[in-house]
Amino acid sequence: MAEPLVTFERDGAIGIVTLRRPEKFNALDIPMLRALETALETAEAAEGVRVVLLRGEGKGFCSGGDVEAWAQMNAADFQVQWVRYGHRVFDRLARLRQPTIAVLSGHALGGGLELAAACDFRVAEAHVKLGFPETSIGVVPGWSGTQRAVRRFGAQTVRRLALGGEILLAPEALALGVVDRVVETGNGLAQASAWAQTIAERGPLATEAAKLMIAVAEGEESAAATEALASGFIALSGDLKAGVSAFKTKQKPAFSRS
Repeated sequence: MAEPLVTFERDGAIGIVTLRRPEKFNALDIPMLRALETALETAEAAEGVRVVLLRGEGKGFCSGGDVEAWAQMNAADFQVQWVRYGHRVFDRLARLRQPTIAVLSGHALGGGLELAAACDFRVAEAHVKLGFPETSIGVVPGWSGTQRAVRRFGAQTVRRLALGGEILLAPEALALGVVDRVVETGNGLAQASAWAQTIAERGPLATEAAKLMIAVAEGEESAAATEALASGFIALSGDLKAGVSAFKTKQKPAFSRS
């Protein structure tokens, strides 16, 4: 049986999603994207998991989209099967109910940096390089590198990466706000896990609600987040219980606004 391309495991309140294609520096192809989507669904549904770490096996976090996987696609397939599907998976990560931390123990380039940008936080080991080199091979960032990355890192920083071709070392990325913490090489997972544990000890409902509200302010979420927050509030009310009870007994509900 083939080894899984992406795995989910948990350590108490911390979930860990691991990209497992080290021979390709965890480059993403369609099977990898499908496996990542499944792992994210599992992570969100896992009861008691309050923070999710995303890491890559081996020497790279993620080297981006596998060129061999998309180079032979026609324009229609490239647009729908590659770009739009990749967007869907990355959006799924960005909208995970739990806070997320990208553990950058290896380089994050192209789609790999876009993947890290979809997380709430990024912890980078000191040797890590980050960038958007796509235009050097005649393509553009396709998984929100010109959209979400601009919202999170600022337009001028993304210009330097996507237009100017700059590759940032971890300390430079920290100064520009592209990563949140830089740690010694080899300590990425341990430091990210310690930070995750601190987050996990905070009120889980309040943390999830705060993440949603920040996403609304950032433009990451809008209608869905508003309805989720309102519905969650109503679900805790006596009015909902009264309404459901009345529906079952075919009586007129006695709402109390409690």
